[in-house]
Amino acid sequence: MVNQKGGVGKTTTTINLGAALAELGRRVLLVDFDPQGALSVGLGINPLELDLTVYNAIMQSDCAVEDVVLKTDVDGLDLVPANIDLSAAEVQLVGEVAREQVLARSLAPVTPDYDVVLIDCQPSLGLLTVNALTAAHGVIVPLECEFFALRGVALLVDTIRKVQDRLNPDLEVDGILATMYDGRTLHSREVLARVVEAFGDQVFHTVISRTVRFPETTVAGEPITTYASSSAGAAAYRQLALEVLSR
Repeated sequence: MVNQKGGVGKTTTTINLGAALAELGRRVLLVDFDPQGALSVGLGINPLELDLTVYNAIMQSDCAVEDVVLKTDVDGLDLVPANIDLSAAEVQLVGEVAREQVLARSLAPVTPDYDVVLIDCQPSLGLLTVNALTAAHGVIVPLECEFFALRGVALLVDTIRKVQDRLNPDLEVDGILATMYDGRTLHSREVLARVVEAFGDQVFHTVISRTVRFPETTVAGEPITTYASSSAGAAAYRQLALEVLSR
């Protein structure tokens, strides 16, 4: 999940898409790769109480990622958590050999155990995000249905192309996901139309609408698929899970 703009629904999408995929019987690993640790919080974990996080897995040779993986309350859904320690990695990685491939190497031992690994990136295009793009096969770009959100996409696409050329030729854009959509406003509808005009088939048919349920699920520390199983938000993420699998 990549977008250098904050607050566009990256973490919400990672949690709920992961939970929806797990519901479909897939074994899913979520990787919190944001020093804010929002993904961990959204699954009911206090990042400040963690002894081991993704930081230890990527920066310490004596710490394997298997030591860091946590089970969540959702069957088939595991988590590699993060906290503020990860912010130090951006600086420390600068002097490392093959610094862009550190995350890929760390995750390699456990990736065969899962059908899907979802990496929640921080809102920047720095070294941590480049590590995530180097480790990934595909990118989902959550895009808020708001005019200024469109402006940063060109920069993001440029970064993805550079990673494809120089580090990870297997990387593809799986899709653009319209989030925070409000069909009652002309603005939201116009922005969605412009996104479809610009990206065509790359835009997922599923659209994630604004709802008060998503902030509630963060407080509850569980996905919307269990917190409000019959809500429109849960249905949207189940539909997105099917769409992701079909691609």
